[in-house]
Amino acid sequence: MNTATRIPRRLVPRGWIAALLILPGLGVGGVAAAHDAPGTRQPQPARTISIRMDDAMRFHPDHLEVAKGETIRLRVSNTGHMAHELVLGEASALLAHAEAMRRQPDMPPHHEANAVTVAPGQTGEIVWTFPRAGTVDFACLLPGHYEAGMTGKIEVVKR
Repeated sequence: MNTATRIPRRLVPRGWIAALLILPGLGVGGVAAAHDAPGTRQPQPARTISIRMDDAMRFHPDHLEVAKGETIRLRVSNTGHMAHELVLGEASALLAHAEAMRRQPDMPPHHEANAVTVAPGQTGEIVWTFPRAGTVDFACLLPGHYEAGMTGKIEVVKR
C-alpha cells in the first residue's frame, strides 16, 4: 500500500524543475517518463528492496546492488517522527537540488517518478529500471537532511 504524501496536480509542473535537474544523471533514457505517462505499462519489478528512513538522518540500508536492466521496487518506510524522502539521481544534481530546497524550504514535496516523500509512520514506493552499469545516488533533499548525511548509493552491475 502506497501511503506516500501526494501533492495537488496544480503544483506538479513545479516538480518538473527537479526532474530536469536530477533525471539526466540517471542514465535511464525515457524510463522515468514511461513510469508516469498515462496509458503506459510499468515494467514488472524483479524484486522488492525495503529501505527504512529514520530521524537519525539515515537510510537502512544505504548501499544497494542491482543488475543492469533490472526493474526494482524500492519500498521506503519512514520510522521517524518527521517527513523524509528518497530521491534517485546523480550526486552533483542531488547536491544542487538540496541547496535549492534549503534556500526555499516551503517547496512542495517531490512528485516525480524518481522520488517519494513519506510521512512519519508511512510507506511509499518507487519502481525503477536501471538500464546502465554504474552508480545511482539517492538522498533525502528536505532542508538539512542531505547535509546531515541522509544519502546512499545503488551500484548497478553487469551480470
